[in-house]
Amino acid sequence: MDLVRESGGLAAGLVELRRELHRDPEVGLVLPRTQSKVLDAVAGLPLEISTGREVTSVVGVLRGGRPGPTVLLRGDMDALPVVEETGLAFAAENGNMHACGHDLHTAGLVGAAQLLSAHREELQGNVVFMFQPGEEGLGGAGYMLREGLLQASGDKPIAAYAVHVWSLAAKGLFQTRPGTMMAGSNQLHITVHGRGGHGSTPHTTADPVPVVAELVSALQTYVTRRVNVFDPVVITVTQLSAGVAINVIPNSAKLGATVRTLSNETFTQLSQELPALAESIAKAHGCTVDAALNLQYPVTINDADRTQHAISELTTLFGPEHVEPIANPLMGAEDFSMVLQEVPGTFIMLGARPDDVPAGEAPSNHSSIVRFDDEVLPLQAAALAQLAVSHLT
Repeated sequence: MDLVRESGGLAAGLVELRRELHRDPEVGLVLPRTQSKVLDAVAGLPLEISTGREVTSVVGVLRGGRPGPTVLLRGDMDALPVVEETGLAFAAENGNMHACGHDLHTAGLVGAAQLLSAHREELQGNVVFMFQPGEEGLGGAGYMLREGLLQASGDKPIAAYAVHVWSLAAKGLFQTRPGTMMAGSNQLHITVHGRGGHGSTPHTTADPVPVVAELVSALQTYVTRRVNVFDPVVITVTQLSAGVAINVIPNSAKLGATVRTLSNETFTQLSQELPALAESIAKAHGCTVDAALNLQYPVTINDADRTQHAISELTTLFGPEHVEPIANPLMGAEDFSMVLQEVPGTFIMLGARPDDVPAGEAPSNHSSIVRFDDEVLPLQAAALAQLAVSHLT
């Protein structure tokens, strides 16, 4: 197999598919138009296709010419509710945007399916292609797992891989690391219950507003005094709400924060101690609270053996100048973490910064002006295909 050369021959079709997806982005767990495009793109390939019951997922199973293990490859399909401002000829105009590059992930996985289908008889085992909706905060991977993703081929996969583009790294650079790759994403919700009244007589009330104000600072102090500096945490308060009328002390006030953790142990600690912190501060002001730290996405943990295997395979395929270890985990989160809790595998970043964007000026993923160079599509397809082949030949 010469997967790099073969993927180059698919490049034009993959770019066309990616741009078609980019023009028509859909948000959430139900992506009917995107699902239809994927089904059309894989039609004619020797895949066993199934679609989701609760969500518009697509699962394709390629059975090799000889029996053997199963490998899972993931590509997410959903966009973000961001108004695109890139000025691209194929920019979206429906108020949504593929600002995280999932259009490339979808097209790249289609490319991998095409490559592997062409070599079906040479494979000793099966490949599961996971086309997933709802990665952006809705846990689409969890729906697919509950609907039997890991049993799609009849055997639980022995390895799982996903490649995610990002705009901050040079085009064509693969980056990953063993162990913790991305943070867990958690949501802290606090409602402070007091006793409202007239703004001119606060002494007759139990004012919840100073409580949430104090909590904003207390949460940051908590991180610096209660959390191991070598197992860092990020707490960012993003929501504060209280009252309507300017001369009325409200009965309640609310705080919301995103909490990023890099270990399951730290999440357990915070889930106990943050509500207790809120309760103590509220009690000092004569108020009560409802407080909870809710798990959104677990920590993305790359299997050490699978990661070293992936680095070796990608280095052989593309050369050492195109593969680089990441020194530290990324504080973003991924629901591929749910798959990696069940199957040893690796989550890999792929640089897709266009040549005309200076390294220090590249907008980040999720920006309304971020652009990804679709020249990486054949690289992504070849990388995913090779990672599957490496276990099946």
